Amino acid sequence: MPAPSLTTEQYFRTPETLLPRELVYGFVRDAAAPAPGHQSALVRFLVELVLHVEERGLGRVLPSPIDVVLDRRRDLVVQPDLIVVSRERLHLVTDRVWGPPDLVLEVLSPRPRIGALDERLEWFARYGVRECWLFRQPERELEVVEFEAGAISRRCRFAGEARIESSVLPDFDLSVDAILDRGA
Repeated sequence: MPAPSLTTEQYFRTPETLLPRELVYGFVRDAAAPAPGHQSALVRFLVELVLHVEERGLGRVLPSPIDVVLDRRRDLVVQPDLIVVSRERLHLVTDRVWGPPDLVLEVLSPRPRIGALDERLEWFARYGVRECWLFRQPERELEVVEFEAGAISRRCRFAGEARIESSVLPDFDLSVDAILDRGA
């Protein structure tokens, strides 16, 4: 017997959890806790993005679990690994994030934890996320995916000492190696 579908409001009344959980068009998707390598990479990116974004007054950086409501009417609530919301759009951040962040970061695990990557990228594009960073752990590679007019407009990969280029954070001046190896 399939699980009953939930509205966004019903989903918000379910018990709080620190495990990844999303509402996808009315159906809850749960995942196991991430592995230590995933969390280690996430913390490294979180630290550097907080230093860059918040110290410059550009907005806020928030790690998962945090509900991002992409479509309240169609019951689509996601939890990217990390989000950046620009200063101009901080009104979206209240008890949840009520709309698309400017930037999302997903640390990709060897096995997908919640849903397919192409599905997530399509949602991010359709609902107005400006940029998605996809970090591939084993390769130590970051792919920056830019969205425009509801579609992917550009994809660039960065590894090693190559400076990460971002349209959302144009003066971000670090490489993947600098982020991952700092303090190691």
